[in-house]
Amino acid sequence: MKIPKLPLALYGLSVLLVALVWWALGRPVPMPALAGDKVSLPCLSYAPFRGDQSPLVGNVQIERAQIADDLAHLATRTACIRTYGVNHGTHVVPELAKEAGLKVMLGIWLGADPASNRAQIATAIDLARRYPEVLSAVVVGNEVLLRGEMTPPALGAAIREVKAAVSVPVTYADVPEFWLRHPELAEAVDFITIHLLPYWEDFPTPVAAAVAHAEASRGKILAAFPGKRVFVGEIGWPSAGRMREGALPSRVNQARFFHEVMALAERERFGVNLIEAFDQPWKRQREGTVGGYWGLFDAVAREAKFAWGQPVSNHPFWAWQAGLGVVLTTLIFLAAAWSARGSGEDKGKAWLGVAAIALVSGSAIGWAVEAMWVESLGLAGWLRSAGWVGVAALAPVAGAALLLAGRGVPPLYRVLGPMAAWPRDRRVLVSGLILAGLLVLAIQTALMLVFDPRYVDFPFAGLIGALMPFVILALMPNQGIVAGGQSPRPGSAAGEQPASTGSTAGVGGLGSIRTPAETAKIGESASIRPPAEKTAAVILALSAVYIVLAEGMANWQALSFSGALGVLALTLIRGRAEPD
Repeated sequence: MKIPKLPLALYGLSVLLVALVWWALGRPVPMPALAGDKVSLPCLSYAPFRGDQSPLVGNVQIERAQIADDLAHLATRTACIRTYGVNHGTHVVPELAKEAGLKVMLGIWLGADPASNRAQIATAIDLARRYPEVLSAVVVGNEVLLRGEMTPPALGAAIREVKAAVSVPVTYADVPEFWLRHPELAEAVDFITIHLLPYWEDFPTPVAAAVAHAEASRGKILAAFPGKRVFVGEIGWPSAGRMREGALPSRVNQARFFHEVMALAERERFGVNLIEAFDQPWKRQREGTVGGYWGLFDAVAREAKFAWGQPVSNHPFWAWQAGLGVVLTTLIFLAAAWSARGSGEDKGKAWLGVAAIALVSGSAIGWAVEAMWVESLGLAGWLRSAGWVGVAALAPVAGAALLLAGRGVPPLYRVLGPMAAWPRDRRVLVSGLILAGLLVLAIQTALMLVFDPRYVDFPFAGLIGALMPFVILALMPNQGIVAGGQSPRPGSAAGEQPASTGSTAGVGGLGSIRTPAETAKIGESASIRPPAEKTAAVILALSAVYIVLAEGMANWQALSFSGALGVLALTLIRGRAEPD
């Protein structure tokens, strides 16, 4: 059997390029060299929750053995931890920390409930009296002014009460703005504790300038309170999640940020607590994907995300992702070859289109699968992410088959209407259903980003991977997203019609391929733009514009997703010919 040279060469080239793309994405980025083989971390925020455990659901109590296991693990990397409350079983932390050889900055969680505040204060005072040699400080309240759950006078009274009852230093922790707004609180504490989180600020700072920005904020507090010790109680960077303007969460950026923070703290000789020890999945309920990825250690295996002073990769499993892309590339070319079997026509341009689909969609599928594991939360989240992976995998295979068959994607009313109106060609029907699924996912996500964007991710990889085949079909001569296709006449192939019937060819057209002149003539007499596609195009285009304006030009995730929305809208409004 003679093997066509062009398809085989394009397949080999596509496989090579997909592998090269993932090799480039997965290349480790060098980090600054550090002295010594082992880095001792200054202090780490610690919360004991794992898996589905959450302080937001009922009065969950963490088992003593689980906390002991965590503290024994942390004792190998640091000498200090900071806690945020004395409930949910964390009242045993001082005792277990003593056994592990750790110092504790004991947190008192204050909020809007006076009874809960009283219980927290009483328990903390008791622990401070029982374990004065373990506690390095007591933190009376965490960002309670920022949340607006206590007044400054009430907070000041709580601080003074605790300070009078314990022998260890007492502080309060909040962002710099609230220390500057309420300077009287500085008189009540032994030292000032500030939080510096450039990612979460109203005007997020890119990682390249984040440490300098944080140091400038610390400098303002030093200038405002001369002679008062200033401790950085929280400083960190997330390893995964959506961009905020130019602030990108990633493994490389997290490692870079912490390396620079450690160097700065050593150079300027100030105390610092890194947020946080372990990833906390429960925070995603309030902060989105990014909330669950602030830890230096992951939530499941409790392993470090990077080695200090060593190169770091944003995609440590890039080889598997490249392999997934190669598998999809193979399926794309096999589907195209199967669809083209028996045809003696010149398919050179169509095979080039298949190669373009394979390169883009084959490269995107690995990122879409990675995003599914990182971004999914709850049943709805998993279903949505699985939907993106599904359309990103199925659309290029179906698109390649249509491309080599001279067919195209039908309008929505043909696949969502009565079965009698469904296209006879299964390839056409499946492609139409995939387009419908893609539009549902794209419109839903676009509207979420318009109306509640803060905690919504940008599924750009899934969208680009699913979109590419429709773009190629729209660009090819006599193809695109085109309506049409009547029932086959006796003697014709299933789903095909003789040229004399007046049916059109293309994506959704089930007739023979027309010459450009014939297609233009038919299009002039019966060019339509189905209302469902027009409505979807308007929604997607307007959403794309709004997202770019809201997120800013520095957010490449938003630009990628919005650009893909715009291209999808253009493919939907492309004129199409409808048979009489």
